Amino acid sequence: MTGRRPRLVPPLEQRERIPTRIFDDHGALARAVALRIAETIRTANAAGRHAVLGLATGSTPIGVYRELVRMHREEGLSFARVETFNLDEYLPMAPDSPHAYHRFMWTHLFSHIDIPAAQVHLLDGTVPADAVAELCAAYEAAITALGGIDFQLLGIGKTGHIGFNEPGSGLESRTRRILLDRVTRRDAASGFFSEGAVPREAITMGVATILEAREIAILATGEHKAAIIRRAVEGEIDHRVPATFLQHHPNATCFCDDAAAAELTRQATPWLVDEVAWTPALEVRAVLWLAERTGTAILKLSEADYTEHHLGALLARHGEAGEVNGKVFWSLNERIRGRSKLPRGARVVVFSPHPDDDVISMGGILRKLVLNGNDVVVAYMTSGNIAVFDHDVRRHLDLLERIAAERGLGDGVTAHVAAVREALAAKVPGAPDAPAVADLKRIIRESEAVSGLETVGLTAAAARFLDLPFYHTGTIEKRPIGPADVAIVRDLLERERPHYCFVAGDLSDPHGTHRMCKEAIDRALAELHPRRRHGPQTPPPDAAEASGTAWTPEIWLYRGAWQEWPISEATWLVPLSREELRLKIQAIFKHQSQKDSAPFPGQDDREFWQRVEARNTGTAELLNHLGLAEYNAIEAYVVD
Repeated sequence: MTGRRPRLVPPLEQRERIPTRIFDDHGALARAVALRIAETIRTANAAGRHAVLGLATGSTPIGVYRELVRMHREEGLSFARVETFNLDEYLPMAPDSPHAYHRFMWTHLFSHIDIPAAQVHLLDGTVPADAVAELCAAYEAAITALGGIDFQLLGIGKTGHIGFNEPGSGLESRTRRILLDRVTRRDAASGFFSEGAVPREAITMGVATILEAREIAILATGEHKAAIIRRAVEGEIDHRVPATFLQHHPNATCFCDDAAAAELTRQATPWLVDEVAWTPALEVRAVLWLAERTGTAILKLSEADYTEHHLGALLARHGEAGEVNGKVFWSLNERIRGRSKLPRGARVVVFSPHPDDDVISMGGILRKLVLNGNDVVVAYMTSGNIAVFDHDVRRHLDLLERIAAERGLGDGVTAHVAAVREALAAKVPGAPDAPAVADLKRIIRESEAVSGLETVGLTAAAARFLDLPFYHTGTIEKRPIGPADVAIVRDLLERERPHYCFVAGDLSDPHGTHRMCKEAIDRALAELHPRRRHGPQTPPPDAAEASGTAWTPEIWLYRGAWQEWPISEATWLVPLSREELRLKIQAIFKHQSQKDSAPFPGQDDREFWQRVEARNTGTAELLNHLGLAEYNAIEAYVVD
């Protein structure tokens, strides 16, 4: 390697050791990367040779592959003179397994383009242990024979792994067998329905093989990738974080969405590296950062605090510390919305991606909305059935059997129970459920959802189970949002005509369902209101209907079990009393299939109620430390 390519680096990006492009949405990111791949193919083909691509799997590259398929179908992009090499594969892994990267690539890309099968190179997860070294050597030789990789696509794991090059992988490592890190296996557990079903080993391209590619694109989306992106892009090179090795590469670029880039200096604290155009939102963010950095309440921040922490320009803008302190303090104070300042007598639709997101994320405000006499409907967008353990099904089967036997309910119930037991007995660990099992799991989640609603004061009549088609795969991997999904959401909106919609606005959901559900809602609203502007614009309910103005709901975004909106970003902060928080936790308890040990906990071992309690009380404690009012707990919302 000859080092980074020379470039004129804007001041805000000077801490970034890997050039980074930030996009507003996944679609724009996918199009940008696909365009680079298309240019690589056309350039190589024009020079009379095959283009050689290194490809990755996972949820983030799917958008890139969809765009490449579109370019093939609509723009004539040909893959006839393309050779591909995939980064990795689990070991052992049958190629037709729903978890196999072999199957992933044919499902999302190869089956939809004109690439000859002989030009697709995939690592064999069925190779015997004593033949792995030979397989790896042959893979390296094939890459070398084709002149090396022109364009390498990468994702990044929470440990900073690229491919399956786990922490500790060497700079000179080549394609090899590797033992998977526990964090990596836990991240993969959702796709296998349990951590125990995730293979312990894999075969992966090595760091040296990856770095020999002529161009590298590393992709990251979602808040959960923000910390590792900052470490990889701005941190020191460290063998414990293999992605930092990309800093050696002369032509590597990191492609991020806003959420994944949130902790980069230019996004989080731009005033530390350059002059900034101060806006009210940026002023709030800067003062909150300063207060937390110094451990000082907002109204007690001094001139010295500002000047010693590179915020002299902000101080000069307002003349004195007291002026900016007071402005930010009262701005935050105005965001606090107790029950008296929340909607009354309005129609409200709460969209819950899974059957427990409503109470996990907004159980407190849900109770307040009920008490305020609002007409509340909760729309559960997916069945959530893949998140039910088999042992929970057996428990419910036992209940059915006992009722059938003691109350003489007939042979039908007994036969159905027997059929479900037989399906469970035949199930291979990590495999999708048989239809009868999946349907029973759906019913379990629906009954729990109704019980949760009853806890906050609603009835079963408030529940709408949309069961969107995109979710009907039986696996973590979902279909794209399609017209049928959008039509179901649109139909609900047209029937209910809500004044307010609550929508999951987080991107860190590990299986992407929250993000996809939001897409279905956004598309339905766009169809209903083509000229809809962002931001609150709905008149009060009575005024809107009396004047005949167009119906347009106000959208409140909540976040899920993994993170809360930062105070600096929140539009409204809703306080919860001790009793309201207790009631919220009780509603979460009603989701028994998700208690004790949730199927998809991410890297957090705590139960959902514990995370919620810590998150809501933590937000309140932060507000207290900033010198604002002291509350027991707080939920945060952003008005879109």
